[in-house]
Amino acid sequence: MAVRIVCLGLWIAWAGWGQETCAQCHEEGKKFDPQAGAHTALSCGTCHEKHEEYPHAAKLAKPACSNCHADIGREEAKGVHGLERTRGNAGAPDCAVCHGSAHEALKPRTQAFRTGVPATCGMCHDEVAKQFAASVHGRALARGVPQAPLCTDCHGEHSIQKHSSSASPASPGQVRETCGGCHSDLRLARKFGLPADRVLSFDASFHGLAAKAGSQTVANCASCHGVHNILPSSDRNSTIHPANLPTTCGRCHTGAGQRFAIGAVHLAEGRNESTALRWVRQFYLLAIPLVIGLMFLHNAGDWVRKAARMRFSASPPAAAFDTQYEVRMLGFERIEHALLGSSFIILAWTGFALKYPDHFWAAPLTMWETSWPVRSYVHRAAAIVCTVVSVLHLFSLWVSPDLRRHWMSLLPRWADIIEGSRRFLYNLGILSAPPPRSPHSYVEKAEYWAVVWGAAVMILSGVMLWANNLVMRWLPKDALDIATSIHYYEAVLATLAIVVWHFYFVIFDPDVYPMDTAWLTGKSKKKAK
Repeated sequence: MAVRIVCLGLWIAWAGWGQETCAQCHEEGKKFDPQAGAHTALSCGTCHEKHEEYPHAAKLAKPACSNCHADIGREEAKGVHGLERTRGNAGAPDCAVCHGSAHEALKPRTQAFRTGVPATCGMCHDEVAKQFAASVHGRALARGVPQAPLCTDCHGEHSIQKHSSSASPASPGQVRETCGGCHSDLRLARKFGLPADRVLSFDASFHGLAAKAGSQTVANCASCHGVHNILPSSDRNSTIHPANLPTTCGRCHTGAGQRFAIGAVHLAEGRNESTALRWVRQFYLLAIPLVIGLMFLHNAGDWVRKAARMRFSASPPAAAFDTQYEVRMLGFERIEHALLGSSFIILAWTGFALKYPDHFWAAPLTMWETSWPVRSYVHRAAAIVCTVVSVLHLFSLWVSPDLRRHWMSLLPRWADIIEGSRRFLYNLGILSAPPPRSPHSYVEKAEYWAVVWGAAVMILSGVMLWANNLVMRWLPKDALDIATSIHYYEAVLATLAIVVWHFYFVIFDPDVYPMDTAWLTGKSKKKAK
């Protein structure tokens, strides 16, 4: 009775309720941390309703955190912990388990709170907590590094989802973004001496490109570096230690690194690439603009000359070829051309869709990537068709005398160089008279032998990429990196050459516009002139 009178007197004296007042009777009021407490600035009445009634009513409902933190409450209810409680799991953590009681809760952004998070999660996930404590992230957190990531940075704070859920930051489709939050930050990289190009080099790799397209099975950061047990590559226990890379890579690429060291995985252009790979890249970076540029100049001059002739000349143009060369493509050659052309278009479409999955023209292929790798299947099917056509071409030349005789007209001669050079100078306006052009001239020969060379290079490099497990078992990883570079740059060169060179002579050339029908009928429109 005496205690009640004292409390009532204090209430009248203070004309309200504060922490100091309530603490006279309630020990919980003394648990507030005036420096780091999350609720220090709040009065008791903010959470405890009907506090002004004295004596207090019996069995007052315990204040719910969601009364003030409604949004967080809804998020937490949808997370794994909230769903477990909904299913009746009394052991599932609630607000108080992670934050402590409302009187002891610390401000979540303080270093003291962050340092305690792994131990809090470790009450249920003890083995994971041990792995994390030994990792680079756990050690940095223990040293007091405020930027060190912890459980909530990777798994979320309240709306924690299973890692198998696509909504989870730890899911295969989100890992790159989660890790990239720190490892793509240049300020953090400079401060802690971290490599600044890891995310960029991953994005440029097959793994990164496939992940960007939506693949859920391709290797991501965690596949190689670990999940909770992340260690520096210098640590003998690290999954990315040079001695452990064959095992790590071998989980996907059986036998990788058995004969040669895996070598650098994150390749940065111009930095840690091999000499051979650098030479390949520099060759194509020089050859592509040089070859395509010369093609463009040649054809632009040709178009201007012919357009001017057709516009201002009253006399019809002379026949381009002798009638004995009227048949340009035999029947079987037209079938080969149709199969080769269609397979090439599909290969270019599906191949560049891997490199540029965000573009609208890639969407029909990548929209299925999360569940079914349509792009990969279509690309490989087209590659098989292209390879079969190439083999059939060689076989047809062996068994058919007619095809072999027709093919002989495409054999290069020294005269082709002279003819092509003079035509190029004429198209540029340096020579005034047009040089004669052979029935199967340097134009057709350049196209044919470019296709032969390109097909051989693309088939060889493509087979190496398709059989990547076999290549990594018998050859150094650098061979696969070189094959990747050649395959991409050769595809760029071939596609541009088709557009700039081939399409000009079969479509945009004023002598054949709107189309040279040789690929359909076997006879060129030029013969009618």
